[in-house]
Amino acid sequence: MAEPIKVSPQEQAQILMQALPHMLRYDDSIVVVKYGGHAMGDEDVARDFARDMVLLEQAGLNPVVVHGGGPQIGAMLKKLGIAAHFAGGLRITDKATMEIVEMVLAGSINKQIVGFINAEGGRAVGLCGKDGNMVRATKVTRAVHDPATNSDHEIDFGFVGEPQQVDTTVLEQILGRELIPVLAPVALGEDGETYNVNADTFAGAIAGALDAKRLLLLTDVPGVLDKDGNILKQLRLDDVRELIANGTITGGMIPKVETCIYAVEQGVEGVVILDGKTPHAVLVELLTDYGAGTLITR
Repeated sequence: MAEPIKVSPQEQAQILMQALPHMLRYDDSIVVVKYGGHAMGDEDVARDFARDMVLLEQAGLNPVVVHGGGPQIGAMLKKLGIAAHFAGGLRITDKATMEIVEMVLAGSINKQIVGFINAEGGRAVGLCGKDGNMVRATKVTRAVHDPATNSDHEIDFGFVGEPQQVDTTVLEQILGRELIPVLAPVALGEDGETYNVNADTFAGAIAGALDAKRLLLLTDVPGVLDKDGNILKQLRLDDVRELIANGTITGGMIPKVETCIYAVEQGVEGVVILDGKTPHAVLVELLTDYGAGTLITR
């Protein structure tokens, strides 16, 4: 871990003065933070993230953490000799794979993040979408066009779901009590089966149901980029749709910005896509004048 930067008492006071208006702006507000990507595998980054969540809670915000775990799931499947299959950017999840997904997401990863936050002086509570019927999921199917036959066919992703309904009762009992919920994106379907839900989509549904002031999507990129590779600091919903239509936003960024659009339409004031590997990116975004990614608003 890097040595802390030494600053004078006067510089510390100046930093606090600059942060105070932002603390007041977000006082008692809910901020949902989707934590994922390869940054989760770096222990120093994970501890910095945990420290940031504790600071936000102590500064009067109500952070809610939603985490992914794709690389860790892949590593466990490989270790157990279970082949991984993907289609349309989603993992095809059979019964055996779903058991591993739940074990890794709601078990080892969830409790590791809880442990890091608690070690930094916080009081984290690890949950998944199944707890208290927090998130109900519906099975995902997707039509894919086959150029060879010039026809569409449905892909069965197995036990992959998307949020259908969110019940915030459990979260409302936790928030505002100096507790930090840490949520794994695993949910029950109406059929009683367990489903793996994309963490971005899960976070968007949680943020919308909680009327969060901000949804932060920590990724492996600095934000939405233009065609020259420059970061776009702020976008409206119409801007995002246009960037998709003209081919500026492509590939894996499309489902992320679609989550942003959904969350804003559900009432979230703003969604930010930012680089989770940047030290203290969450604090820079929320508590400074500079921002640390692409802000998407209505």
